[in-house]
Amino acid sequence: MKTVGTFEAKTHLSTLLEQVERGEEITITRHGKAVARLVPVGAVSRDRLDDTVARLKAFRKGRRLGDLSAKALIEEGRR
Repeated sequence: MKTVGTFEAKTHLSTLLEQVERGEEITITRHGKAVARLVPVGAVSRDRLDDTVARLKAFRKGRRLGDLSAKALIEEGRR
Protein backbone atom coordinates (compact mmCIF):
# COMPACT_ATOMS: atom_id res chain seq x y z
CA MET A 1 0.00 0.00 0.00
CA LYS A 2 1.37 3.38 -1.03
CA THR A 3 1.34 6.36 1.38
CA VAL A 4 1.32 10.02 0.32
CA GLY A 5 0.98 13.32 2.13
CA THR A 6 -1.97 15.66 1.60
CA PHE A 7 0.01 18.12 -0.51
CA GLU A 8 1.23 15.38 -2.84
CA ALA A 9 -2.28 13.89 -3.02
CA LYS A 10 -3.72 17.27 -4.03
CA THR A 11 -0.97 17.90 -6.56
CA HIS A 12 -1.05 14.44 -8.16
CA LEU A 13 -4.68 13.38 -7.66
CA SER A 14 -5.26 12.28 -11.27
CA THR A 15 -2.14 10.07 -11.17
CA LEU A 16 -3.20 8.58 -7.84
CA LEU A 17 -6.67 7.85 -9.22
CA GLU A 18 -5.12 6.03 -12.18
CA GLN A 19 -3.14 3.87 -9.74
CA VAL A 20 -6.31 3.14 -7.75
CA GLU A 21 -8.10 2.15 -10.97
CA ARG A 22 -5.35 -0.44 -11.47
CA GLY A 23 -6.16 -1.90 -8.03
CA GLU A 24 -3.66 -0.15 -5.77
CA GLU A 25 -4.71 1.20 -2.36
CA ILE A 26 -3.29 4.56 -1.30
CA THR A 27 -3.24 6.05 2.20
CA ILE A 28 -3.24 9.84 2.52
CA THR A 29 -1.54 11.29 5.58
CA ARG A 30 -1.51 14.66 7.29
CA HIS A 31 1.49 15.37 9.53
CA GLY A 32 2.37 11.67 9.41
CA LYS A 33 -1.06 10.42 10.53
CA ALA A 34 -3.35 8.50 8.18
CA VAL A 35 -6.52 10.50 7.43
CA ALA A 36 -7.96 8.83 4.31
CA ARG A 37 -7.58 5.84 2.06
CA LEU A 38 -8.22 5.62 -1.68
CA VAL A 39 -9.43 2.18 -2.71
CA PRO A 40 -10.98 0.79 -5.88
CA VAL A 41 -14.78 0.96 -5.90
CA GLY A 42 -15.27 -2.81 -5.67
CA ALA A 43 -12.83 -3.17 -2.77
CA VAL A 44 -15.47 -3.10 -0.03
CA SER A 45 -16.95 -6.57 0.10
CA ARG A 46 -20.46 -7.45 1.23
CA ASP A 47 -18.99 -9.59 4.04
CA ARG A 48 -17.09 -6.60 5.36
CA LEU A 49 -20.22 -4.45 5.27
CA ASP A 50 -22.22 -7.14 7.07
CA ASP A 51 -19.50 -7.42 9.70
CA THR A 52 -19.49 -3.65 10.25
CA VAL A 53 -23.26 -3.55 10.65
CA ALA A 54 -23.14 -6.43 13.12
CA ARG A 55 -20.45 -4.68 15.18
CA LEU A 56 -22.49 -1.45 15.23
CA LYS A 57 -25.58 -3.33 16.41
CA ALA A 58 -23.55 -5.02 19.15
CA PHE A 59 -22.10 -1.66 20.19
CA ARG A 60 -25.50 -0.04 20.63
CA LYS A 61 -26.93 -2.95 22.59
CA GLY A 62 -27.45 -1.99 26.21
CA ARG A 63 -26.74 1.70 25.65
CA ARG A 64 -29.47 4.06 26.75
CA LEU A 65 -30.11 7.78 26.66
CA GLY A 66 -31.12 7.91 30.31
CA ASP A 67 -34.60 9.43 30.59
CA LEU A 68 -34.46 10.77 27.03
CA SER A 69 -36.14 9.09 24.11
CA ALA A 70 -35.17 9.31 20.47
CA LYS A 71 -38.54 10.95 19.79
CA ALA A 72 -37.87 13.66 22.42
CA LEU A 73 -34.45 14.37 20.91
CA ILE A 74 -35.94 14.68 17.42
CA GLU A 75 -38.61 17.06 18.67
CA GLU A 76 -35.97 19.12 20.48
CA GLY A 77 -33.99 19.42 17.25
CA ARG A 78 -37.03 20.77 15.44
CA ARG A 79 -37.42 23.76 17.76
